[in-house]
This record gives sequence, C-alpha cells and structure tokens, in this order.
Amino acid sequence: MGAGGPISPRIGVCAALERAKWAVWDMPAALVADNYLQAVREAGGVAIVIPPDDAVADDPDRVLDVIDGLLLIGGPDLDPGTYGADRHPQTEPPAHTRDRMEIALVRRARERDVPTLGICRGIQVMNIAAGGTIEQHLPDCLGGDEFHRRIIGSFAGNEHDVRLEQGSTAALACGALLHTVTSHHHQAPAQLGDGLVRTGVAMDDGVTEALEDPERHYYLGVQWHPEADQRSSVIGSLVRAARERLG
Repeated sequence: MGAGGPISPRIGVCAALERAKWAVWDMPAALVADNYLQAVREAGGVAIVIPPDDAVADDPDRVLDVIDGLLLIGGPDLDPGTYGADRHPQTEPPAHTRDRMEIALVRRARERDVPTLGICRGIQVMNIAAGGTIEQHLPDCLGGDEFHRRIIGSFAGNEHDVRLEQGSTAALACGALLHTVTSHHHQAPAQLGDGLVRTGVAMDDGVTEALEDPERHYYLGVQWHPEADQRSSVIGSLVRAARERLG
C-alpha cells in the first residue's frame, strides 16, 4: 500500500511439492493454487509462498520472524505416524518434509500467537500439532463410498451446511452461525489436541468442521475450502487478524 494506506500484512502460505509441467519443463515444483493467493491479495495482504523445507522444520522461527500470519492449505493425507497410528489402506502416501515443516511451523506459531488459518489438510495439521488424531477414512464410520470427495473440475455438488458456535472465531470469520461450505476430503479431526475446541460441525453427519484455540488471538482450522468460494470471508479474516497484530 502507499504511504498512509492500510498496512499490508505478510501471509506465509505453505506450498505443496508436486511434479508439474510448464513450457519445456517437467519437474518437481512448489505449488499453491492461485485462488488461495488471490484471496490473500483481495483482503489486502501480501502472500509469501513457503516451500517444504527441512531447515524450516528444524527452526520455524526463521520463517515466523518475517511473516505476520500463516496459512496452511489443502493437500494429501498426513503421515499417520505423526499421530501414532498405522496407515489405513485408503490413506495417501506421505509427504514427509511437508508434514514435518507444517507441524513445526504451527506449533511455534501457536506459541508466538501468530494468526494461523488451516484449510482442509491444514485443520488436520493443527490438530496433530496439538497432540490430536485423525479419522483416516470417514466412510468407515459414516458410510458412503466417496463421502465429501466428489469432484469433477470444481467443488460443485459438495455443498453442505456447517453449524458454528456463537462468538467463536469461526463464526466471526464466516459472518454466520449456519454456513454453507464446499469440501473435498475423506479424513477429519478425531480426538482433539490439547487446548483446542470444536466450534463447527457438519449438520448432516456431525463431522468436525472447525476447531480453534480460544486462548489465542486467531488460531482457526476449517475442514472446508473457503478459497473455492469467492463469497467467503474466511481467508480475509486471517489477513485482518494479521493486520491487527501489526497494530
């Protein structure tokens, strides 16, 4: 922003490491879907992409010292070993470096009260970082083959309603107590980690859809995908919290 304009907080966005093709290249790349970045930009933030890095896992302050908020995006299932479980046959292969780095970043960000938002995989990272566990394949306990994973080019058809707790960070972020969301997942938080509270549940099946730490200024995880909904104010709420922290 120009002189005298609103502060532009720096939002660290954790990237996936995936094989990608562009121009003449075909190789591993650090990837973040642009709708996450666009939501940060539209809220007045500056997005800083953080690729998986073992050095950051060992010393997360080297990143947290230079950002004002942390955004954890969707992606593959986490390694069940990170929460002491055996791998379910439907659990995807792990991304060890990404798992280690994101868990370390979240733990330290929570200690430092850095505003943190976890989306889909991100809510699961936040729960594991606090000592919680993950339900590895929801159809096993809820029935249905695909659960909330139906997807053909977009999230259309995966809409469902989530009930949010009054006064919670989740409700304030969404601007409603009953919120229609879009999702794509077959896992969700099971046992909650220390200090976390469940503030959102799916109306149709009771799956945990939002959790947070009420002792922190802004520490929120959502199981759905607000970046896929142009009307959503959730990512914008992270940017606002980061701006408030800057004063």
